[in-house]
Amino acid sequence: MGNNTAVSIQDVTCCYSANTVLNNVNLEIPENSIYAFIGPSGCGKTTLLRSLNRMNDFVHSFKLTGKVEIGGEDIYADNTAKYKENLRQKVGMIFQQPNPLPTSILKNMYLPVKEHFHGSKESFYNMAVSKLKMASLYDEVCDRLKKSATFLSGGQQQRLCIARALMLDPQIILFDEPCSALDPISTFKIEELLLDLKESYTIIMVTHNMEQASRISDYTAFFYKGAVVENGTTEQLFSAPREELTQNYLTGRF
Repeated sequence: MGNNTAVSIQDVTCCYSANTVLNNVNLEIPENSIYAFIGPSGCGKTTLLRSLNRMNDFVHSFKLTGKVEIGGEDIYADNTAKYKENLRQKVGMIFQQPNPLPTSILKNMYLPVKEHFHGSKESFYNMAVSKLKMASLYDEVCDRLKKSATFLSGGQQQRLCIARALMLDPQIILFDEPCSALDPISTFKIEELLLDLKESYTIIMVTHNMEQASRISDYTAFFYKGAVVENGTTEQLFSAPREELTQNYLTGRF
């Protein structure tokens, strides 16, 4: 596991018009780790997550001050569309609801690379098979790659979306409650997959599932009312939180 910093969040404040949703957040996210954001709804977790690949830029009222560095580069220093496109290749994102396209599994996999790269049909196919295997999905779908992805189960669809994101070889993958719509067995498969993927990628996830955060994350940040109350290793935060507010949240007292 690498010891370098993948993402450095420095004095970040985020607003939608006059509404401040994050206030002076500072976090260092190590490479090849799973970093969980926890906290009650509306505390700014997803806003911060979406700020890491500038997805919030699609909201006209959004404003961010401070600095977000990925690989030592300030990702808000360049506002060109081309820069943002390149950034989202490096920082992929998986959403709450699986969002496969209503076309075949293979065409779902080909779309990201056909948009950005040139290559033979054979090279794209081999890449797709490789990423489907990385997402622990290939063995389940190998006989129906040309059939519609919409007929897959919810858990399979989510793993397809992860495999599709891997086609661009991102450095970082953002997960916004990736298991909230899944059953326990599908959730277990996604968690096993994330543990495998952190060997090659940095994973940052928002979750409301405290057990999930404690099971698979290496680091956790607890958010409350737009601020980071406490952050550190998951083992320390869950077993011996320093702040009373963290203790109250983890034990369900509010």
